[in-house]
Amino acid sequence: MAGANFVNYFRNGTQAYISQHTMRFKLSYKIFIAFTFTALLVVALMVGIMRYYVARNFADYVHRSLLERYSDFSDALAAEYQAHNGWQTVKDNPARWKEILRANLPSQDVDSDRLPPRPSEFDNQKAGIGPPDLPARGRIERLARRLVLFDVAKQPVAGGRARASIDRYALRKIAIDGQTIGWLGLHKRELRANPLAVEFLKQQSQMFYLIGGAILVLAAIVAFILSRHLLAPVRKLTAGTRALASRKLDTRIAVQSNDELGQLAADFNTMADTLETYDQMRQQWISDIAHELRTPLSILLGEIEALKDGLREVNDDTLESLNSEARHLSKIVNDLHELSLADAGALSIKKERIDPQAVLEETLGHFEQSFAENRITIEKNRTHQPPVFVMGDAGRLKQLFSNLLENTLRYADAPGTLIIGQALVDNRLLFYLEDSGPGVPGESLDRLFDRLYRVDRSRSRTKGGSGLGLSICKSIIDALGGEIRAINGKSGGLRIEIELPLA
Repeated sequence: MAGANFVNYFRNGTQAYISQHTMRFKLSYKIFIAFTFTALLVVALMVGIMRYYVARNFADYVHRSLLERYSDFSDALAAEYQAHNGWQTVKDNPARWKEILRANLPSQDVDSDRLPPRPSEFDNQKAGIGPPDLPARGRIERLARRLVLFDVAKQPVAGGRARASIDRYALRKIAIDGQTIGWLGLHKRELRANPLAVEFLKQQSQMFYLIGGAILVLAAIVAFILSRHLLAPVRKLTAGTRALASRKLDTRIAVQSNDELGQLAADFNTMADTLETYDQMRQQWISDIAHELRTPLSILLGEIEALKDGLREVNDDTLESLNSEARHLSKIVNDLHELSLADAGALSIKKERIDPQAVLEETLGHFEQSFAENRITIEKNRTHQPPVFVMGDAGRLKQLFSNLLENTLRYADAPGTLIIGQALVDNRLLFYLEDSGPGVPGESLDRLFDRLYRVDRSRSRTKGGSGLGLSICKSIIDALGGEIRAINGKSGGLRIEIELPLA
């Protein structure tokens, strides 16, 4: 039991050690090892297959070459077949088979197909020990047993081992006028005992090993270079990521390729640009909020100090001034709270089927007096009279329209005009509010909905705005699944367009 526990402990510890140290390997080492090991397997498989087929095909080649030397014998057998209209004479008379063989094979070539003797046989013959060379008759007998005649159906007719499988023979076709009449077979011998064959196969194996080794070395060099090349962008990305973590947001990576790693480097640069932009916006956001809050607070503190020092009397005008600054400060705080809710995705939206035109008309009723005092005429341009319903929040839409109308009152020149229109566009309800001016420079249109963004003196803090109203409008529209954009109208003023999906 203790031995089993020790074995389990040793095995688990070894696996943990290997796993821990494998994780520590650099990616370049892993790629190098993977490429090299794959190349090693491919080379080993290639050498093994080539050796197998060379050895096999070499034997076939030797036997086919030997059969080519028996062409005269094959022609004599064809003449024998044609003279007797078949193989019956050769089949019934084995002596005829040997006679044809002896007549068509010169005595000096009768045993030319015999494999050279083993080295020990050479030594014995030099020393005069062992049996002498076979006489010509014995060699013909031996060759007659090795050669076999098969008919067209590859059935044995004469010679050789009649019971041997045809797969053990190398075949040469015997034909007359292109028609096959039989086959001459040569019994295949094992070539491994032949020193010439062994030497040839040895040379081929050495060549295969040399080629395989060269391929393996080349694969290792390529794997090393490729691993370094592939991981160079990764190392740059690692360094860039660490720089971003250290708040060096101006870090960028040079994109030197169009592959996936190049795309990854480009995405890294895009991410760095976004982070840098948001960091600048955050700094500007904090600075603008501090400035926005400082102005009403400074006024309140100044008014209170003046009252304490007796420089101003406590009357209705003084109290109204304090109340106005307090309301302005409260509105900024409320707007900031709304934007923080929108950023967190917690902006309260209650979607229900409503008529936004009715909400706009109700909101306009609260601003009629203000527009009349500022000498701004409201013109309504409705191309679709029947009510159109959307899924929205009546309270939020009222807040949206109120911010847009307040924006017109604050920045449009008097006397002026505000055109309000409604239309259906691609199954969406379009609202637009266009004032008579002044307009907004083209480069500032896309930034109008940025928080605390101001265009110029005509839309400065002296007008009383906090720069948060249009940002809140965009947050509301985004939550409702619509779109809002700012363009310059034909009249030269600012045109705000709102699209809402139909219910």
